[in-house]
Amino acid sequence: MQPCDPAAPPLWRATVPVFLGVLDRLEASLRRAETKLGDGYATGLARRPQEHMLPAARQVATAVQFTLRIAYPLAGQRVPEVRAPLDAGGLMERIEATRALLRALDPGAFADAGTRVVRDQAGFAVLDLPGEAYLNEFGLPNLYFHHAMAHVALKQAGVPLGKADFDGKHDYPEGFSLG
Repeated sequence: MQPCDPAAPPLWRATVPVFLGVLDRLEASLRRAETKLGDGYATGLARRPQEHMLPAARQVATAVQFTLRIAYPLAGQRVPEVRAPLDAGGLMERIEATRALLRALDPGAFADAGTRVVRDQAGFAVLDLPGEAYLNEFGLPNLYFHHAMAHVALKQAGVPLGKADFDGKHDYPEGFSLG
């Protein structure tokens, strides 16, 4: 995770270091899934949280892309698209390439990000939001939605993931249960 420079603009601090942490959590969950599921890993990546929802692999890829889809417009730049297969190796390629792209962003480019108007599409709706609203009302909810759906799908596939795996902060003793 990138250290958070307290002198950096607020929306850089609220995005790049946070997103690097999300990428770390996604990578750790995928590594755990690969270890736990072994030969069934591809089946786990195809698991859907619900029948009508995207499979785990697409949820991961969407969460990864959302980090760029949020940060780059806030920095006043075109959103790069990272392409790689939706398999185990491809998802790791996407995460690593996205880390590099986020780290390459100049914190100074975020100086006026809070008031910069960002245009994006939410389904069929076209959004024009000031940067701070874009981050808090659209970007972060979507990033965490797709991260959570990937987490749920992998859990349903038999991967022992918990809250600590999602946020990287919680800690529970072995065998602890809330149930």
